[in-house]
Amino acid sequence: MTVQLQQIAPTEIEAESFRIISAEFGPHDLDEKTFRVIQRVIHATGDFTFRDSMRFAPGAIERGIKAIRDGKDILTDVTMVAAGIGKAMLGKWGGKVICRVADPEIATLAATRKKTRSEVAIEMCLEPNIGIIALGNAPTALVQAIRSVASLNPETAPLIVGVPVGFVNATESKALLIEENNCYITSLGRKGGSPVAAAIINALLRLAAE
Repeated sequence: MTVQLQQIAPTEIEAESFRIISAEFGPHDLDEKTFRVIQRVIHATGDFTFRDSMRFAPGAIERGIKAIRDGKDILTDVTMVAAGIGKAMLGKWGGKVICRVADPEIATLAATRKKTRSEVAIEMCLEPNIGIIALGNAPTALVQAIRSVASLNPETAPLIVGVPVGFVNATESKALLIEENNCYITSLGRKGGSPVAAAIINALLRLAAE
């Protein structure tokens, strides 16, 4: 066997991963909270291009932290995002993760309205206690979130974590988010996905706990 595996205790793997990311990240002028969000995204994906592609609206991280501490719920577009979020950490503050994309009612409405299930789920579930909308899969859901949030008070509207992945309207929906919303965390281009959305939320959960 010519491959040399790193000898490390299981309890030290995450810390070592973050040390490696910090070392390879290179010089930057990011504030600590922004760096830690990007660092966790890189940890989830192994992709350093997120170093330059992520975008944060002013005050977005603080809005997300406040929503978590205030016991607000998190609405997701797909079950994979919901599964990746640290629900125990969120539950300590009183919040929960909501994802209704698999509900039969949503499927029926989507078919009737000729929309995607994720799109309809976001439209139907944006209730007053939603503090963060986390979208990692469906550009249609992100566009719907942008439209739904536009009618709310911009000072108290949910943070949109919009990082859908793909080739059809993923890039465009994220550009629209930056153009029309004042409280977002996103990434430019086609890259994104459920692991990215969940990583961003988990970074916010850890920052909220400090």
